[in-house]
Amino acid sequence: MTPEEITDLNRARASLARQRSALSKRIGASELAAASAAEDLMRILLAIEAVDRALTDAGQPYTPSMA
Repeated sequence: MTPEEITDLNRARASLARQRSALSKRIGASELAAASAAEDLMRILLAIEAVDRALTDAGQPYTPSMA
């Protein structure tokens, strides 16, 4: 995998993580969250796992920054 592909995967993961955070906030703020929101969250989590596997397979496992 090229360095550009690794960068693209890291950007994709960051975008998915932002989506996960936003959806989690919406679910948490709701008195009664819709089941579809939980399904959407599950899809996002599965996508993050897939990106993490791709990064690991490329020898560049995701490591959170300590910033």
